[in-house]
Amino acid sequence: MKTVQINMCSDGSTGKIMLHVAETARQHGHESETFSTHQFSVKYKKLPSAPECHNYFGSYFENAIHYILGTRVGFNGCWSFFSTARLVRKLKKIKPDILHLHNLHGFCINLPLLFGYIKKHKVKTVWTLHDCWAFTGQCPHFDMIGCEKWKTGCSECPQYNAYPKCSFDHSEIMWKKKKKWFSDVHVLVLVTPSEWLAGLVKQSFLKDYPVKVINNGIDLSVFRPVESDFRSKYGLYDEYIVLGVSFGWSNRKGLDVFCELSERLDNGYRIVLVGTDEKTEALLPEKIISIRRTDSQTELAEIYSAADLFVNPTREENYPGVNMEALACGTPVLTFGTGGSPEIINESCGFSVEKDNIDELEKQIKRICEEKPYSAAACIERARSFDMKDRYREYVELYEETAND
Repeated sequence: MKTVQINMCSDGSTGKIMLHVAETARQHGHESETFSTHQFSVKYKKLPSAPECHNYFGSYFENAIHYILGTRVGFNGCWSFFSTARLVRKLKKIKPDILHLHNLHGFCINLPLLFGYIKKHKVKTVWTLHDCWAFTGQCPHFDMIGCEKWKTGCSECPQYNAYPKCSFDHSEIMWKKKKKWFSDVHVLVLVTPSEWLAGLVKQSFLKDYPVKVINNGIDLSVFRPVESDFRSKYGLYDEYIVLGVSFGWSNRKGLDVFCELSERLDNGYRIVLVGTDEKTEALLPEKIISIRRTDSQTELAEIYSAADLFVNPTREENYPGVNMEALACGTPVLTFGTGGSPEIINESCGFSVEKDNIDELEKQIKRICEEKPYSAAACIERARSFDMKDRYREYVELYEETAND
């Protein structure tokens, strides 16, 4: 069986998922190739070497033109005609049994051309939705603004200048275009990482396609309880460590919540935020310990292991890996009941509170830290279900089922 995957990048969480799924497919005896746009390094002025069986499509210049047109004129997904035409020619030559799509909203691909090829050649397709973009006229997330226009037709979008940003509101036109492009595919199986997102898909114009939930996974050989000198390094011998981790801190991720909690919690508690930058640090109270973004997963596991509680006051979320990572290191999780975030925990390893209920969040922080109702062993046991190898095998099984159907 031949499989091909397409994502807008080969790095980041979605890029890693794509490459790992391809590797797993090859381990099961299938041919598997991956495609993404060029990841141009301004620092080194060169393209990185391609992973095994990976192909780049488009060029830095073509992507830049798409970005300029997409942001200033609008209609992201209608440009990059020539680079997408070359991509389609490669796909026609490969003749994949399964085409697996991931994120397509990175100013890099011509959607009517790609889906025209899929429909004309009746290519069996799997599409992992990592967010809500596929069924909205513009945005990948809409929880914070409480918008439900996507159910019947987007218009007057309050987020048109957010990612993927545009200078004009074309959400009404783009919703109709997406509905046309993405409808009537011969065989299309939608995959979501969470039950929450699956529920939204079933309310959208994609509702007639089958939806399968395959949770994201983590590397349990890295994220596990480890010895750490974190407490001694920061002098946190007798304080409860309340940890937050994000690699894009904003109020969407609950930055303002942590700032308020730092004023509410007494000196027996210390908030530690990982993934900050200079801009974020300028907003933080002195009581919060700031740790700049780290690319070392080993270092991150040490911090998780040292914490008493992981708190995730996110306001928009799909299926956050940070929750899984914390549990795998033996640390219980307290989260807002947002998106798929509460799906990761159960009664043995964590608790969820209503979004934006900071009074209840504070109460539960004190209860969990002081009463310790969740054992490290229970957290680790829950994390066993997050083994990324099992999740990637689910994709291979889905390929085989879809190809043979």
